[in-house]
Amino acid sequence: MIYQTQEQIFEVFASQKKFFRNRATAPIEARKQALLSLKQAVIKHKEELYTALQIDLGKKAAEVDLGEINPVLHEIDYVLEHIDEWAEPILVPTPPQLAPSDCFITQEAFGVVYIVGPFNYPINLTLIPLIGAIMGGNTAIIKPSEATAETTGVLASIISDAFPSEYVAVVRGGREENTYLLSLPFDFIFFTGSTSVGKIVMRAAAEHLIPVVLELGGKCPVLVLPDADLEKTADQLMFGKFINSGQTCIAPDYVYVHESVKDALVEKIKGRIATHLPSIDSTGKLITSNQVLKLKDLIARSQGSVICGGEADVERRHLRATVVDGVTWNDALMEEELFGPILPVMTFSDLDEAVRLVNKHHPKPLAAYVFTQDIIIGNKVINDIPSGDAQVNGVMVHAYSPYLPFGGVGASGMGEYHGHFSFLTFTHKKSLRFAP
Repeated sequence: MIYQTQEQIFEVFASQKKFFRNRATAPIEARKQALLSLKQAVIKHKEELYTALQIDLGKKAAEVDLGEINPVLHEIDYVLEHIDEWAEPILVPTPPQLAPSDCFITQEAFGVVYIVGPFNYPINLTLIPLIGAIMGGNTAIIKPSEATAETTGVLASIISDAFPSEYVAVVRGGREENTYLLSLPFDFIFFTGSTSVGKIVMRAAAEHLIPVVLELGGKCPVLVLPDADLEKTADQLMFGKFINSGQTCIAPDYVYVHESVKDALVEKIKGRIATHLPSIDSTGKLITSNQVLKLKDLIARSQGSVICGGEADVERRHLRATVVDGVTWNDALMEEELFGPILPVMTFSDLDEAVRLVNKHHPKPLAAYVFTQDIIIGNKVINDIPSGDAQVNGVMVHAYSPYLPFGGVGASGMGEYHGHFSFLTFTHKKSLRFAP
């Protein structure tokens, strides 16, 4: 069942509060069984997810496996392998003034969690937070994006197959439903989406002093140094910028390349687009026709030169993979995160000045990338650009590792998750002292 009216939403919220109070989610074995049920439900509905994500976002089956289904299944497997050790109380030293006693740190569930999922990876970025909530011993209400209606329907089937509604439930709707949900006294909120809506979520959470995680975005830079392997750089830009039609929060937003290798890099990118993304629908679908129009307007207002792409099919929500050269910091394409298949190209001559300008114009992006064969210099650049995450000679794939925390800083978000970091995020560190 998909809950939508305020009465339905409050009823399921109240039932989850009761379910949690009764400690139904507390036993580790119960959490493990819940995760296995989720895994089985995702596998059961795999074919339906292929169809739904093709309709909503134009994703091919291989892309659905890569970016949506497999990360969820791998996360569950990793959690099941480690949750017993993570849940063990940690014995810490006892200071003389507390002796004789034993002191421990435990991880205690928050309670009822509200998870707001985004449209761009509606399975991955909704279910991986849910995995964290479940392994932490919480219940959860999920509000997927209203923009991916077909996928939300399948997601609701997955959840109803795996859980009773007093454990996990899906609320369908948009702004009105989200506003009502944010008025409820949840115990934790996990939001993935835009910075503007993230501010709304944080203001609402403040009313009840609810802890929050905000996974936002920003204009992720790619700095290409003179000694970069241009073949690898071009391949990574093709993958990172144009997969899912550029609708990835850690996608390279713009490339900032040294003037000595700019022309060579641009030619390599153009050649790869001609070979691998030849048609207007090669990158998939943008989320709405309005987003296509917005991106077309940005291209039209740009002072740069469109060297490939630019064509759009507004009704079918397609925009051809586009490269715009000669972009400057005050260009229309540099105003905000693009979230589309447009690659602005800027050039620099002095690396220190380039780093300074990145930090000045778009501070603390969700990710920062640098391509160079000098690891010492690459590490210095990454250290000089505060960001949520970073890579040298690669893009985006850090988000696939359960061993690495994923999250933003400043305007790109707060908090982190994946693997053990999800367990820590969705639980409270509780200090215990046992005295004789």
